[in-house]
Amino acid sequence: MTQQTDQCLGDWIEREALAEAMIPLVGQLYRNNNVITSIYGRGLINRSVIAILKAHRFARHRVGEGSGLSVQDTYPVLKAMSELNLGPASVDIGKLAVKFKKEGNGQSLEDFVKAQLADVVGQKSSEKKPGKDVVLYGFGRIGRLLARILISKTGGGEGLRLRAIVVRKGSDDDLAKRASLLRRDSVHGTFDGTIIADEENNTLDVNGNLIQVIYSNDPTTVDYTKYGIHDALLIDNTGKWRDEAGLSQHLQCAGIGRVILTAPGKGDLKNIVHGVNHDIISADDKIISAASCTTNAIVPVLKAIGDKFGIVNGHVETVHSFTNDQNLIDNFHKGSRRGRAATLNMVLTETGAATAAAKALPSLKGKLTGNAIRVPTPNVSMAILSLNLEKSTTREEVNEYLRQIAMHSNLQKQIDYVCSPEVVSTDFVGSRHAGVVDAQATICNDNRVILYVWYDNEYGYSCQVVRVAEDVAGVNPPSFPK
Repeated sequence: MTQQTDQCLGDWIEREALAEAMIPLVGQLYRNNNVITSIYGRGLINRSVIAILKAHRFARHRVGEGSGLSVQDTYPVLKAMSELNLGPASVDIGKLAVKFKKEGNGQSLEDFVKAQLADVVGQKSSEKKPGKDVVLYGFGRIGRLLARILISKTGGGEGLRLRAIVVRKGSDDDLAKRASLLRRDSVHGTFDGTIIADEENNTLDVNGNLIQVIYSNDPTTVDYTKYGIHDALLIDNTGKWRDEAGLSQHLQCAGIGRVILTAPGKGDLKNIVHGVNHDIISADDKIISAASCTTNAIVPVLKAIGDKFGIVNGHVETVHSFTNDQNLIDNFHKGSRRGRAATLNMVLTETGAATAAAKALPSLKGKLTGNAIRVPTPNVSMAILSLNLEKSTTREEVNEYLRQIAMHSNLQKQIDYVCSPEVVSTDFVGSRHAGVVDAQATICNDNRVILYVWYDNEYGYSCQVVRVAEDVAGVNPPSFPK
């Protein structure tokens, strides 16, 4: 028993050492080459030794418990990548390691990695490229999470660069309060980094990102070029304007080139769910919508199911955490039922997700109905998809299909998959996916299927918005392995 105990600890220490050796390689590839690394969708940038080891452990759900994935497999892949002078790319080293095991065919690992990444080998630019200026209009829940994500993805500064935040001044110590809200979050925890507020110049220095805080009550009055901001991408997260007429006010300002709305757009605005219809974004689109959190959660799953089984019709019921437009205690509210205390009641209300889904996926037009129940939790929601399919199927077939979609499809950043009888809503706080299919809850009877999809309606949605922004700005690097 003592020998077995010592071996277990020894194996752990060896894996710790390799994970520790991976950290500088991950950082150098990111900052010097703009290469983003991950293991089956779990990002490695700025992660601890334990987080890296947990990412490998997570991979057993993807590749199987027996075949597994360890740092002994991925460290050599990372080492080989560091010697190839790579250009910007997003590389899943977990998938690359597994692919080498299956398809290496006697090649050296170095030759295999070089062949797999051939499109970006030797493509590191000798000249630093300017990043794309980003302005956040509004700094509420979504705005602050967008700021965290954008700052975490700054890298060498050649991607999206948060340059300014526009808000209405709320008090004499407004800047200090904004900094505090960015630094501390009751749901998502403390900010991982440093924040320095400069009251004299109204700036925030956040992990080396100098962000101008601009106070304005009128979107047409701001001259962003005064702050050195040009042709910027403005992300309006206030929800105050949702049509082209209202949002075009931003385009009247010097320094703004394009606008993204973080709510369902009205009229003819394109509603984009990244992974599903982001390919319809054109250079002529000056204003687009990133749809809603619920639309982003359900549309990728609906597309996957529709592609395989066909959808005749269905109903979407969302069990949604309360939001800031509800009352904390009973009081007047212009909306039905929303005046009742959000922290004490389940509140039946409407959702536009079923209609918005058809904007992103026209094949669903007229096929879905929807409703919502607001519940007394601050974050993480669930969508229940009750669907009538064109084909009969089984619970096992549906779950395995969605598991494969989560691993190997173009929707792998949007759809995650969990098969545990113990998960609850807080387990999905901080999920970067648009939605997570709960396989244990799937119900299937002939051609009728009911799917339960968890989603972090704040963080997961914000990740989707940033993906749309990267596409609009043209800074989304190619992904490997193909």
